[in-house]
Amino acid sequence: MPQRDKRRFFRAPGRVNLIGEHTDYNQGLVLPMAVEREVRVVVLPRPDRTVVMRSANFPGEVIFNLDDIERLTDDPWGNYPKGVMKVLEEEGYRLGGAELEYDGDIPAGAGMSSSAAVEVVTALAMLSLINVSPDRVAMSLLCQRAENEFVGVNCGIMDQFISAMGAHDHALLIDCRDLAHQLVPLPLEGYRIVACNSRVKHSLVSSEYNRRREECTAGVKALAEELPSVSSLRDVDAGMLERCKDRLDATVFRRCRHVIAEIDRVRQAVCALENGNLARFGSLMNESHVSLSRDYEVSCPELDLLAASALEIEGVLGSRMTGGGFGGCTISLVREDGVESFCRILAEKYTSETGITPEFYLCRPMDGATER
Repeated sequence: MPQRDKRRFFRAPGRVNLIGEHTDYNQGLVLPMAVEREVRVVVLPRPDRTVVMRSANFPGEVIFNLDDIERLTDDPWGNYPKGVMKVLEEEGYRLGGAELEYDGDIPAGAGMSSSAAVEVVTALAMLSLINVSPDRVAMSLLCQRAENEFVGVNCGIMDQFISAMGAHDHALLIDCRDLAHQLVPLPLEGYRIVACNSRVKHSLVSSEYNRRREECTAGVKALAEELPSVSSLRDVDAGMLERCKDRLDATVFRRCRHVIAEIDRVRQAVCALENGNLARFGSLMNESHVSLSRDYEVSCPELDLLAASALEIEGVLGSRMTGGGFGGCTISLVREDGVESFCRILAEKYTSETGITPEFYLCRPMDGATER
């Protein structure tokens, strides 16, 4: 780039969700943490309205004018930052042209939210160039809107929220009904969160995700006939669900049971962390995985193998799938002095049974998006 002295540098992290899976679109609770792996962008302002984007992970350039932002089906990565810029323009921000060079180390397909990191780092960079210091909640919502409306992915708010608002040594409790949020200290002394990438992504993920949402909606509709105050599964407890069991299809009942129990597990997990009870937190992780596998049926043989095998290794307090499911990562709570042997033993077991070599990432809770 020319005019190197005018370059500015921004970063936004990926995330793992510690507990609270498939609760976000049911107005529930989630507990993610931002991780060290991140998307970075170097930005150089231009005097016109042209945007030139390059990525170290994809070939070629994406060039467009801020007055004419179009979604292109053959531009899969470029649509994410373009969507953010379009939404910002629609909200009344008069952006300036820029040259942006992206790179990062969030593994693709691992369910660690590289797309949200791209969106958040783009929003922060483009607003900073016009001297706007954005409200982080509002910025997260705009990034989510870009992914929903421009990219066409009906994601919840969790990924953008944690990428924008994470904090060192903390998880973030997010109430997906009203966006109330609080930092939760992670007292991990002597333990580490280890993500293990199964390196599989089954094709069911998109269709089954939509089906789960439909099943939850069907459950709410049936429950509301008996309990008029119910507008989402957030309004239902286990006793209410059991009393209305005969009104629900057996599959829908299991889906609802997972969501209701998972929301309660998030509350219990926060209490466990606040009390420094990592053993209890690990047990809740295990319960979450079983529920996701059996009741919500969004796990897969590879994730089940990783989670079960992890628990056989000395020094592991808990293990569960994280993310949407049907592939991606598990996370395990592992004693720090046993991390090396944990990775070795788990890799040997997994590879011997699947023929796939997994990848491991040590996850340390980090700050949300910043200018570097």
